[in-house]
Amino acid sequence: MTTLRGGTALLAVLVALVAQVTLFPHLAWHGVVPNLCLLVVVGAGLVRGPRFAMVLGFVAGALVDLSPPADHLAGRWALALVVVGYVAGQFRRDTRPRALAVLATVAACSFVGTSVFSLSGLLLGDGAVSVPDMLQVILVAVVWDVVLTPFVLPVVMGAFHRLEPDRVPA
Repeated sequence: MTTLRGGTALLAVLVALVAQVTLFPHLAWHGVVPNLCLLVVVGAGLVRGPRFAMVLGFVAGALVDLSPPADHLAGRWALALVVVGYVAGQFRRDTRPRALAVLATVAACSFVGTSVFSLSGLLLGDGAVSVPDMLQVILVAVVWDVVLTPFVLPVVMGAFHRLEPDRVPA
């Protein structure tokens, strides 16, 4: 990984995290805010593949876990975003993905990531949330992430693609 790409990825995660914890709590829908860090990880996975996205997912998840107003056991979002990075990276193609494929990938990754986070909390006894409430949170999170996809993913994917375009074999 180049230093420029790593620094840009970290900057993208930090900007997403700051917006996620400062701006979007005021726009919460049923108490759920969109996970902008998840969208950055998905964009990285679609452009750079699973390895880069998994590392970025761990870093982004650890930052989400440790940033206020986190009220859960640390490591849950890190685990969830590593899985998201892997899943998003598996959808990477040699050509640019179409808009519908990107939306489907975001929906799948949002569902998987939020489910991993919720289920890990259930297994660890972190929070007293019922399963129906958990399903509602997962559904709202997926809707939020899909709604914000057209605004976030083109910027993230474009930045990662411009930093190091794919090399064509000679």
